[in-house]
Amino acid sequence: MRIVYLAAGAAGMFCGSCLHDNTLAAALLALGEDALLVPTYTPIRTDEQDVSEKRVMFGGISVYLQQKWSLFRHTPWAIDRLWDRPRLIEWLASRGMSTDATQLGDITVSMLRGEEGNQRKEVDKLVHWLATEVRPDVVHLSNAMLLGMAHEIRRQLKVPVVCTLSGEDIFLEKLTPPWYEQARQVLRERARDATAFVALNQYYADYMANYAAIERDKIHVIPHGLKLAGHGTRVRSDAQRELVIGYFARICEDKGLHHLVDAFTLLAKDKDVPPVVLRAAGYMGASDRPYLDRLQGKLKAAGLHDRFHYAGELDRAGKIAFLQSLDVMSVPTVYRESKGLSILEAWANAVPVVLPAHGTFPELIEDTGGGVLHEPENPRALAAALKEMILDPERATDHGRAGQTAIQARYTDDLMARRTLDLYRRLVDAPVAERALRA
Repeated sequence: MRIVYLAAGAAGMFCGSCLHDNTLAAALLALGEDALLVPTYTPIRTDEQDVSEKRVMFGGISVYLQQKWSLFRHTPWAIDRLWDRPRLIEWLASRGMSTDATQLGDITVSMLRGEEGNQRKEVDKLVHWLATEVRPDVVHLSNAMLLGMAHEIRRQLKVPVVCTLSGEDIFLEKLTPPWYEQARQVLRERARDATAFVALNQYYADYMANYAAIERDKIHVIPHGLKLAGHGTRVRSDAQRELVIGYFARICEDKGLHHLVDAFTLLAKDKDVPPVVLRAAGYMGASDRPYLDRLQGKLKAAGLHDRFHYAGELDRAGKIAFLQSLDVMSVPTVYRESKGLSILEAWANAVPVVLPAHGTFPELIEDTGGGVLHEPENPRALAAALKEMILDPERATDHGRAGQTAIQARYTDDLMARRTLDLYRRLVDAPVAERALRA
């Protein structure tokens, strides 16, 4: 089957969606499928072997120029190639291409409008390339912000269009008026153009069915799967005297590191708790540097600056080594998490977790037994849950092993690819009339 997977690049940032898309495409290729992973906006970034095409559709520079100046909506396609080169986009992204929703309201609405928006030329380029050079059996969009492409793909190519639901509400809820209201309305309208949707868990499937007015039976739940090579069980050194609490996620307020710092401060002052240190790792953009500086200042004021370490962003080997250095991990997100990839990675290394009881976390904990929940946005509740885990190492070990067993049984890249392929086959084999009814 010829599959085109259109993935939204994240301007040089490690993001869960890019990691998910690359792992899925690689697993489909491993199954012998003809899968093309095609970046949009910017090249993708992953810590595994990058299997994406060396071209970028809807190049970020073109999208911006066509939004701001009408002249660029009419330039010849050959001229556009000057600024659609992946290396140029990558270079510009490394110098601060914005992903701040508060600055992207007009472009967001225009992109969702697809052939009726300012980037109509980019829709034409994409559909022309798909129709003349690729001729796919199915096209998969990596998130609902790309739904503006779906109408013309289906109208001209007569193939199913699948769309993954991947935390869009977090971005949309930060849009400012009047773009927020417009984007919500256009999203509901454009959701009708997709043949089917994929969510990584039941929570987000149910949530987005209401948020984007999608018929619930059009959303298929296919959990993320990990490439397990390299992951394994941590062996704790007898010489290690301090217990290690870990955080692995993007360094930003949304992910809640400040709550973990507050909980850690409480634990460090608790005489019933053995010596603990806090280690964090993950991508940090330049705009989030002041956030980390504030947290480090807070720890310094508490006399704990030498018990905190930020390891920076890590490659795959470094990530696994970091996870295997932890006794327990927490990512106390402020928002309701829709994916939780780093939690799956912790479990792949038998690391128990403590998570807020919202978003997909309760569902993941119930399915795996890999940790415990705490009241969201409550550092004291987080500290209490961490304390229970620290004071009962046997229980912590059991949680970690339960999580690892679940990952190895139900959250692998091969299983994710087979489930996705089964969905593609059912959609492709469905009569055209039935597909039209489902749109």
